[in-house]
Amino acid sequence: MRPHFKFWPKRLPHAITIPATSLWDNLETSARRYPDKAALVFFGTVLTYAGLLQKAELLAQCLRGLGVENGNRVVLCMQNCPQLVIAHFAILRANAVVVPVNPMNRAEELKHYITDPDAKVAITTADLAAELARASDALGETDRLAHLIVTHFTDAFDAQVTGDDAPPAAWHDWLGTRHALPLMQGGQVQSWEQAMDAGGELPALQVGPSDLAILPYTSGTTGLPKGCMHPHSSIMHNAVASGLWGNGSAENVVLVVVPMFHITGMVSLMHTSIRGGATLIVMPRWDRDLAGRLISRWRVTHWTNIPTMVIDLMASPNFNSYDLSSLVYIGGGGAAMPQAVAQRLLEQFGLRYVEGYGLTETAAPSHSNPPDDPKQQCLGIPFMGTDARVIDPDTLQEMPVGEAGEIIMHGPEIFNGYWKRPEATEAAFVELDGKRFFRSGDLGRVDADGYFFLTDRLKRMINASGFKVWPAEVEALMYRHPAIQEACIISTPDSYRGESVKAVVVLRSTHRDLVTEHDIIAWCRVNMAVYKVPRLVQFVDALPKSGAGKVMWRTLQEAEGKTHV
Repeated sequence: MRPHFKFWPKRLPHAITIPATSLWDNLETSARRYPDKAALVFFGTVLTYAGLLQKAELLAQCLRGLGVENGNRVVLCMQNCPQLVIAHFAILRANAVVVPVNPMNRAEELKHYITDPDAKVAITTADLAAELARASDALGETDRLAHLIVTHFTDAFDAQVTGDDAPPAAWHDWLGTRHALPLMQGGQVQSWEQAMDAGGELPALQVGPSDLAILPYTSGTTGLPKGCMHPHSSIMHNAVASGLWGNGSAENVVLVVVPMFHITGMVSLMHTSIRGGATLIVMPRWDRDLAGRLISRWRVTHWTNIPTMVIDLMASPNFNSYDLSSLVYIGGGGAAMPQAVAQRLLEQFGLRYVEGYGLTETAAPSHSNPPDDPKQQCLGIPFMGTDARVIDPDTLQEMPVGEAGEIIMHGPEIFNGYWKRPEATEAAFVELDGKRFFRSGDLGRVDADGYFFLTDRLKRMINASGFKVWPAEVEALMYRHPAIQEACIISTPDSYRGESVKAVVVLRSTHRDLVTEHDIIAWCRVNMAVYKVPRLVQFVDALPKSGAGKVMWRTLQEAEGKTHV
């Protein structure tokens, strides 16, 4: 028996039987059970489950009319909005494959997401349509998109909304502008209204658990992003398991600000909630005061997030005016939650921040803390049905308790492999004890209780005169400084040590002009081993973040002139 089973929620089995149905069936079933229940709320506009089902079926008819056949890949490039959910399920209903794309990508990057999956149809919002059209136009005639469906945000909400549901004033032009549809060489562009009115036949639902459902792309240390082949079954497993793990029910009210083009938002929020009949309060991007108002207004019960969002919300001058008493679950991943912030959540609100861990290849969680027994700054224990271990990345031997190595995992949530990349697929897996384990590329350790802790990416390491410095550890220490709101550790060239540690720091507004770079270094000398202490500290107004809310340390590293990849 694995040590972590002692901390397993007693109400739950260690593994589950996956439904032998498609992801579409989850929406169809919830719409039949809860037709008049709010599925999506977007700036005060409510879309019921019956309405969501109807719109998804109408768009599926349009897709089939555009020539989308079984197994075809369809690009979906949007910020969070009801149309993203509608389009996601419409693609599945057309027996096709969703290719979710980060809307922050520009035309040069978008070309890869058209050509690699051989996509001929894309669905996007009007603010992004010109970039997709430019990307398609830059391709050869046989590689271009044939069809582009474009929606405006105001297709899903009233631009005149006021009060707590209203978007921030700075978003009015972004959300409210009715952009002209772009022209696209060799292809047709149509509006959301035209797509909804297209009519046509709704094909028979022919996909099942083993068919390809989602093709999300993940960036690696080299080369272009790779598509991760997820069948309906891997996504279904984590949707069902996540609902059970978090005491999910149809009464859940879920704040969705983690992007649904990203695997966490897509699986742990969208698919989990739709299957359970929950209500999703949708935010297109992060704004701390909008989040505070929506939690209060809609009595949000569940909030999965990136720790930086919680830090930012708590830093709002309006924080004390928000009512967070409805929250019963708060958690997330992508970065460790600073212990001081987690402690404040517990003491002020009685909430235990539940951290989890997963990758695009694992359909979001491969590990999660037990909600009743979480450890702070910890990945948690292997998720339902999952065997996870820590091995020596060179010898592949399992590491003793407490010693760092590469985290590997085997389970029903693991992807099938990389699209068109058999060599990369082979390199990503290793066989142990007759099982096929995915190599995460993350360095971690497991304690005597079976809880996993992340040390860092294998390649993100600073070697200072032979001393190995793991940035995540230094960052966690620096968060304890009362003046530090955020910190990112990178390496800086050092003619004597080879590399030295540099800290890029965002100060809390209450401490700006009161703390110097020297003060931070002096504090670090007191609070950590000398070889970990930053030799340089740089104050900035904000750290660069990805669309998923993760700090983009590589961007800072490249700016420093020495990239560790």
